[in-house]
Amino acid sequence: MKALNKLMLLGFGFGLFACSTPQSDFGVYQQSDGTIGVHAPKTAKESEAQDAALAECKRQGKRTVTILESRKMVNDRFPLTYIYLCR
Repeated sequence: MKALNKLMLLGFGFGLFACSTPQSDFGVYQQSDGTIGVHAPKTAKESEAQDAALAECKRQGKRTVTILESRKMVNDRFPLTYIYLCR
């Protein structure tokens, strides 16, 4: 029974991973004012962009991110840009 539960949990986790946008599809950068910019593809969800920003903030020793701005761009590869503040 425990093995079946673990297998189901593993399958569910893989299913969630398979449905998300790969991290390589995001353009994450630090701006001169210290905020984190995330260029996201149009198939990405805002929560996925936030996760990409959070990963960058954690590399800087910060724990959380707060969204400051989102805007649409005239760019086919990255039509959405999000700006986050690390805390």
